[in-house]
Amino acid sequence: MSSDDKPRSDSSTGRGPGVFGGGPQGMAMIVQKPKNFKGTFMRLLRYFRPYAFRLALVLVATILGTIFSILSPKIMGNATTDLFDGISRKLRGLPGGGVNFHQIGHLVMILAGLYLFSSLFNYFQQYVMAGVAQRAVYDLRKQVNDKLTRLPISYFDTHPHGEIMSRFVNDFDNISSTLQQSLTQLIQSVVTFLGVIVMMLTISPLMTLTVVITLPLSIYATKTIAVRSQTYFLSRQRRLGELNGHIEEMYTGHQIVKAYGHEDEALAKFDEINERLYESTWKAQFITGIIMPVMNFISNIGYVLVSVIGGILVIRKRIQIGDILAFIQYARQFSQPITQLSSISNVIQSTMASSERVFEILDEPEQEPDAANAVTLTAPAGRIQFEHVTFRYQPDTPLIEDMNLDVQPGQMAAIVGPTGAGKTTLVNLMMRFYELSGGRILIDGTDITQLSRDYLHHLFGMVLQDTWLFNGTIRANIAYGREGATEDEVVEAARAAQADHFIRTLPEGYDTVLNEEASNISQGQKQLLTIARAILADPAILILDEATSSVDTRTEILIQQAMDHLMKGRTSFVIAHRLSTIQDADVILVMNHGKVVEQGTHQQLLDLGGFYADLYNSQFKTGAVAV
Repeated sequence: MSSDDKPRSDSSTGRGPGVFGGGPQGMAMIVQKPKNFKGTFMRLLRYFRPYAFRLALVLVATILGTIFSILSPKIMGNATTDLFDGISRKLRGLPGGGVNFHQIGHLVMILAGLYLFSSLFNYFQQYVMAGVAQRAVYDLRKQVNDKLTRLPISYFDTHPHGEIMSRFVNDFDNISSTLQQSLTQLIQSVVTFLGVIVMMLTISPLMTLTVVITLPLSIYATKTIAVRSQTYFLSRQRRLGELNGHIEEMYTGHQIVKAYGHEDEALAKFDEINERLYESTWKAQFITGIIMPVMNFISNIGYVLVSVIGGILVIRKRIQIGDILAFIQYARQFSQPITQLSSISNVIQSTMASSERVFEILDEPEQEPDAANAVTLTAPAGRIQFEHVTFRYQPDTPLIEDMNLDVQPGQMAAIVGPTGAGKTTLVNLMMRFYELSGGRILIDGTDITQLSRDYLHHLFGMVLQDTWLFNGTIRANIAYGREGATEDEVVEAARAAQADHFIRTLPEGYDTVLNEEASNISQGQKQLLTIARAILADPAILILDEATSSVDTRTEILIQQAMDHLMKGRTSFVIAHRLSTIQDADVILVMNHGKVVEQGTHQQLLDLGGFYADLYNSQFKTGAVAV
């Protein structure tokens, strides 16, 4: 859960009333807990080792700044005592009466110095800690980014992209903010807690005991209320997710909802979920809101006890009048580190959970490394050979078994078959997105495992049914095919792809900026741009995956002309569902259940009257033929 998703009550966003102030911050927060807190914490600390000296400076500055802050109430109490004694003596006509401005001024100067040095040390530790935290997170983020480039495609196939993005963005933000703020707050809270107890004991052990006695009562009351509200906050979070999902679903499918007349049902379901969200939310907020008056009541009890006991001690000359003022301030400070530690504990738990999620990426098995002495092909011709290739996604589930294939340079090989036959898997294996379970794949007689992945991928050009264009100019999208491409080369590739004309009709021409989904151009135009990109890349081997299935007939003709130009002299693999588009293929591979069950030209396969003939004929008959 990201930090923005944590539900908070109004009382948990600020400092409520604890023992004389300072309430239970974050007690109603829903915290995602780590599975292995100690192991994750120790692993996270490794990223701070290069900055140990700076962390030592932060520790010293934090301790000094906190100590100076703790001493201030004592000095202020002394000034109050001197002022009270002077006026008291004057009223009683005793010698030495009146305000001793020199003494008061001296104490005020000391007090101002303490506040100044405390602020300077706090500023210094915040400045240094911000740099250390951001640098450590930078190192971790860079390590994770490098790791993502080394993970196999299977990782991205089995993990939702939104989940990966959440770990890379939300979890890192959570770690970053905690390391920068919570660690220094933790040190401050511990030093303040210990220092305040020492200062209170120097004033009056009896009054200190009075304050300490109210502490378990405060903790018990806060914990009891927080546990009760936790149930409603969890319910609220579930209802909020349900409501968001319903709204997103209804708005993304708005046209379908209206077309089928389901507006009333959608509104009724929204009202139902919204009502349940309302019930959970107000109960959670109400119960959490009880914390403030309860803590006020307990703090007032403590305040009364301290005032009464302190007054008696002053009358008996056991303490000075200024000591009561100092003690009350220490009592307020005494509660603050406790509430801060409670809040920091929740935040650190959540941060460790985020760190675990990040470390899970770092612990994922990487793809097979490239060969130590990777080779390159002098003049790649594009011959593809499969020799006894076996592949399984799951060890106990066979997919491709003992496949043998030989596609000659310049040939067009069409791959056809029903859904799940293994067509796309075949392409993924050629590009080494997955490792073979057995056998080998050769390009121009060289095993692809002897080629570096970067070089292997540069041998292929891909035009897919699902086009991918990024937010940028049309020129930049085409030039993505080859680094360092000139303006003339980009334009020539667009002309060859039959895209130059429509590009020049746009208001900005090649400088037209595509939006994030490239929805400001048509589907066919997107496809032409991806073909232009492939032409510019000038690959030895082409992969065309049903590139014309979602366009109109006229655009299909343009795309087909562009692809014909693209495939000239190149080995090409065409994945097709409309069999009429691959009748001129040099070889057609008919796949079923991961095997090439038939192989030959279009006419040879029709004459064979087997699986391919059934598939082909089923596309030209009213009734589907059982395959």
